[in-house]
Amino acid sequence: MNNFLNRGFDQSEFEHRTQRAQKVMHDKKLDAMIFTTEPNVRYFTGFHTQFWHSPTRPWFVIVPAEGKPIAIIPEIGASGMAGTWIDNIITWPSPRPEDDGISLVASALNSLPCRHGRVGATLGIESHLRMPVNNYLQLTTMVKKDFVDVSLEMHELRQIKSQAEIEKTREICRITNVGFKKVPQYAKAGMTEREICKQFRIDM
Repeated sequence: MNNFLNRGFDQSEFEHRTQRAQKVMHDKKLDAMIFTTEPNVRYFTGFHTQFWHSPTRPWFVIVPAEGKPIAIIPEIGASGMAGTWIDNIITWPSPRPEDDGISLVASALNSLPCRHGRVGATLGIESHLRMPVNNYLQLTTMVKKDFVDVSLEMHELRQIKSQAEIEKTREICRITNVGFKKVPQYAKAGMTEREICKQFRIDM
């Protein structure tokens, strides 16, 4: 039996993810978290784009201790981000090497209430910034808050799946099983692994 699920998630899913992140911020005494990689930006916004294939443009999402996330992105992605639940979208004409959104990010972080003077970022295990190191160092001098690592907290946050995520994972596994079951129907002696994998991808 085929189960057809809608692409992406409802707004309530992103609201719940944001609330859970804000609970972490409360516990860790953070004023905000900033995210710069596709998995985390997509996790909180639902934003999906081919622009991530370009390493020349940084993208930023700030999750404040209260309220909705803030997207600070190249203007080329504005219309796509506008299709998500995010309504505070700040853009700049990227690429702009002299200031690729850094002043906008600093301004946004400095405008948030400073209860603890700490901003969380994924700086540790299994993480990367996806922005020039010099830009990150510049940002830490422009923002009147200390940057602290929240990579483990984000891993823990994302390890706990919602019912919607479980349903999609179950459907993905079903599709994968169908693909594997078809392999004996076309995999023959003499075929290369590349040929088999090509057909496998088609069936998936």
